[in-house]
Amino acid sequence: MEKIDRKELILRGNIYKAIAIISIPLMINNFIHTLYNLADGFFVARGVGPVEFAATSFVSPVIMFFNALGRGIAVAGTAILSQLVGASKYEEANKYTSQLLVISLLFSICFTIIGYWLSPIIIGWMGAGEDLAYYSNLYLRICFLGFPFIFVFFVFNSILTSQGYTMVSTTLSAISALANIVLDPIFIYIFKWGLRGAAIATVLSQFILVIGGIYVVRKYSTRIRPSFKKFHFDLTKIKRIGRVALPSSVGQTGSSLGFMVLNSFIAHYGTATLAGFGMGNRITNLVMQPPMGIGMGLTTIVGQNIGADQVDRAEKAFKKAMKISLFFGLFGTLVLFFLNGPLVRGFLGSNYDVETAQESMSYLRYIAFAMPFMGFFSIFHGLFQGSGHTKYSMAMGIGRLWAIRLPLIYFFKNFTRLGSTGIWISMTLSNFLICVYGYMIYRSGKWKERIIASNVKEKTI
Repeated sequence: MEKIDRKELILRGNIYKAIAIISIPLMINNFIHTLYNLADGFFVARGVGPVEFAATSFVSPVIMFFNALGRGIAVAGTAILSQLVGASKYEEANKYTSQLLVISLLFSICFTIIGYWLSPIIIGWMGAGEDLAYYSNLYLRICFLGFPFIFVFFVFNSILTSQGYTMVSTTLSAISALANIVLDPIFIYIFKWGLRGAAIATVLSQFILVIGGIYVVRKYSTRIRPSFKKFHFDLTKIKRIGRVALPSSVGQTGSSLGFMVLNSFIAHYGTATLAGFGMGNRITNLVMQPPMGIGMGLTTIVGQNIGADQVDRAEKAFKKAMKISLFFGLFGTLVLFFLNGPLVRGFLGSNYDVETAQESMSYLRYIAFAMPFMGFFSIFHGLFQGSGHTKYSMAMGIGRLWAIRLPLIYFFKNFTRLGSTGIWISMTLSNFLICVYGYMIYRSGKWKERIIASNVKEKTI
């Protein structure tokens, strides 16, 4: 399945080819992940009701919030492991992998317990009305049960991605997504479990994901093989993981909190606006899969090249990734601006709510102009995360929401008569302005310093 020597390609091959081979499976994986998230919304919207559908969108920032630490650990894993692979320090990489897996599992169990019991309080704080609060709590509590599976798979994905073996994890994600798509209609319609069935289908498909992850890491991970013989917590390694993971986790947590606040703002405009935003966001995520995949692939390419002391090549990869992202971003602008109506109606089906559809189409028309900058945002993230300087990606994630978008929304809400249009304008402007900041950091060159010592002697294979 993975016949090409990924390390040789990343360090010495054609950069465009390296970006394509590493990123295309990640694009497919992102697309599959989006379909995975769309499945619940699709079947709930068509067969349950608008309030239940709004609940799936309403709680998504909460899930993102609790997932932030797991993703932060995974980002640290990819950055550290890719630089170790680039430096041919495989024994050290094996030791880091064991630490990453144990830490992720422990945190996920804690978050499952905390999140399950705090779910009603969190939803109440977000300002959900009576019906929305009931269904949001129902859906969220079940989703929390899948956290251990997701956290562990994040690490499996880091192990494979850091070596460039992205097609393996993509295939596994496809199987999990297919399971979710098959289970959703069975649980929702045949068993008549409604929204509860959608959540259960999601958790079961996540269980399949982690079981498959154990298998593929043992079979396909050629350079990194985690082992728990004589395992003990290594404080030096944990601290290094923490230094990279913490900014990423804080950034994603801050972003998730920002989206919670954003959802609470949108909820004041009514359920139709909230549902329209949720639907528009899902469609936008589909269009943004190519730039997001390129940004994720760039993490591995930058990490391995910096680990091999090839900073100039890492920078060349960044510039080429920006060019490709611009192409996809402009294409996304055209699609969302001119085809928003068919996209929304196709998702909702024939018995769609007119007000929800109108809000969603309005959102897509405005956000269309932000597509190139959303792509650049992903590329900057890939650069900063691959180099291990996650404090800059943290600043971009938090700054986009808390320093720009939310203040703009507050201003438009209280000092203009734009209504929900003010939200869409704020989202577009925030994506542009944060990319200006990302470019300034890139030009400063602060991201070029490696995060692993270059003088550690390791056995190679």
